[in-house]
Amino acid sequence: MNSLTGKHPTSRGLKIKEMKISKRLEGIGEYYFSQKLREIDELNKTGEPVINLGIGSPDLPPHPDVIKILQEESAKPNSHAYQSYKGSPVLRKAISDWYEKWYQVKLNPDTEILPLIGSKEGIMHICMTYLGKGDEVLVPDPGYPTYRAAVQLAGADSREYRLNEKNNYAPDFKKLGKKKLGKVKLMFVNYPHMPTGQLPSKELFEDMVAFAKKHGILIVHDNPYSFILNEKPMSLLEVPGARDHVVELNSLSKSHNMAGWRIGMLCGAKERIDEVLRFKSNMDSGMFLPIQLAAARALGLGKEWYESINLIYAKRREKVFALLELLGCRFDSEQVGLFVWAAVPEKYKDAYVLSDELLDKARVFITPGGIFGKAGKNYLRVSLCSAEEKIEEANQRIRASLNH
Repeated sequence: MNSLTGKHPTSRGLKIKEMKISKRLEGIGEYYFSQKLREIDELNKTGEPVINLGIGSPDLPPHPDVIKILQEESAKPNSHAYQSYKGSPVLRKAISDWYEKWYQVKLNPDTEILPLIGSKEGIMHICMTYLGKGDEVLVPDPGYPTYRAAVQLAGADSREYRLNEKNNYAPDFKKLGKKKLGKVKLMFVNYPHMPTGQLPSKELFEDMVAFAKKHGILIVHDNPYSFILNEKPMSLLEVPGARDHVVELNSLSKSHNMAGWRIGMLCGAKERIDEVLRFKSNMDSGMFLPIQLAAARALGLGKEWYESINLIYAKRREKVFALLELLGCRFDSEQVGLFVWAAVPEKYKDAYVLSDELLDKARVFITPGGIFGKAGKNYLRVSLCSAEEKIEEANQRIRASLNH
């Protein structure tokens, strides 16, 4: 306030500088599903609700014991303080035991494990830790869009490597090895693969580690789908010598129905964990302790947990297969994971056209594969995160729309 006039100063006559977004955001749009959910919300206001078979957010709850631990620990007065940036020793030990039991990988819980607030944040942490202007990263096409976005936000450049049916959605390492890779620091891989559901083989994992060793590249293996409809979970860290060239992200979101809890992990050599921690410790203040202790309980669940979940997903997948056959789509019945990947009939220009047609005529939303890269433009991805009854209703709506 002006002491002489008693009035507040104003900006009259002054031009306020226009705020511009950072260059790092140029070319990065709103996440596709965020945008699509708003469109679906608007459609829901106009009539029959849309059946959403697009997003992979588990609709089932965690095990009752996990919820019980969260409730009990949250009621304790000493549970609400800041936590260690490296996570609770209880959770790190549980992750170590889980890796040894299911993947036959021994990890030091004190030095080779870093709990994360969801593995998606780990993708960003890794990029910010290792990348800068002029660096390059190999990212899969089709693949998780967050890889490309995180690389760009870190100021580096993505170099896409094409995956296709003919090669069982495996990287062509011979072809990649002939390219100039001097600026490449990281390579993102993801098996079981999202969105195609392709399982890895021992040979594929061995080829990855050999490629990384030969070219001095750090492989980032994103591994959240290894338990879904898959009896033999695999870790890239199983390969001898992998720890020198690989870090692995994992998550409880899909395997334990805890997507909203945001619990992930980064596993790798002590040096890599320490390097990523330098960035992460400046970004958050640790994870709520009761969530960590509940996660530790989830990781201790036995084989019957995974079997019960997969029984439900297997029944849903059969319904999705029927839906895709109705549309004349082609698909591999052996694929695993939380989605079904299918090629659209040739009469459609691309999967966006078929997806929009289904949303418009049947009020059923299915994800067009083009959002995962150019190689996915003629494919659809159907989520298994809806009850059998909902998928059957979607089938009936689609059948009715085709008959009109």
